[in-house]
Amino acid sequence: MQIDESRPIWAQLVDEFRRRIAAGEWAPGTKVPSVRELALELGVNPNTVQKALGEVDRLGLTTTERTAGRFVTRDEHAVADGRAALAAATADGFVAAARGIGMTLAEASDLLALRWTQGDAPHDIDRKDAR
Repeated sequence: MQIDESRPIWAQLVDEFRRRIAAGEWAPGTKVPSVRELALELGVNPNTVQKALGEVDRLGLTTTERTAGRFVTRDEHAVADGRAALAAATADGFVAAARGIGMTLAEASDLLALRWTQGDAPHDIDRKDAR
């Protein structure tokens, strides 16, 4: 995870933990790594991790069981809602950027479709395609 100095680290961790849940890396019902483990993995202060996990709890994506630890919610609707919220935020960023450079809806849609079909392929734009 790359830290963006323009945003609070705990907020970036909330986004990262939400992403892990939405992507299924932390599956419903599984135990979340401890604060200490996450702090070591991410290279941040444990208090920062704790603050982020508290927010993820507040969002309903994890629950804390007093003696057993923290677990990803089994509520499939909460996970689906979290995934939809992350996708919407990403789409909003794309739309704002595309509008900012003067793209039309058709151009933006074509670009999105192209990127979707390319998957993880390199994203170099051929000069003749850019014309």
